[in-house]
Amino acid sequence: MGMEDYGGGQTAHSEVLVVTTNDVPGYQVTQVIGEVFGLTVRSRHLGSQIGAGLKSMIGGELKGLTKTLVATRNQAMERLVEQAMARGANAVLMMRFDVTEAADVGTEVCAYGTAAVINKV
Repeated sequence: MGMEDYGGGQTAHSEVLVVTTNDVPGYQVTQVIGEVFGLTVRSRHLGSQIGAGLKSMIGGELKGLTKTLVATRNQAMERLVEQAMARGANAVLMMRFDVTEAADVGTEVCAYGTAAVINKV
């Protein structure tokens, strides 16, 4: 598995800039639209659960689960960007992830932030 299997985040060609900061250097926030989020819930794969259980006995990274979590976070980010675009934003400020167990059958990942319109100063 290469780095592309473990990386994530925003693609360079996105129409919406997503940042974890309150502002963007060189830009002015001209409109705050409000909270936006992207949510996904993934169930656990039986094979990966068995493999994770065995791996936890000897230690080390759970590569299958890592890859699944990266894909899940990326999907939540895509949905966040889609919602921001639908509301007329070209930026999401203060983006964060929230990860929780969903009824003990899967993992819920929520990407959230503040949709805004920014313009170059």
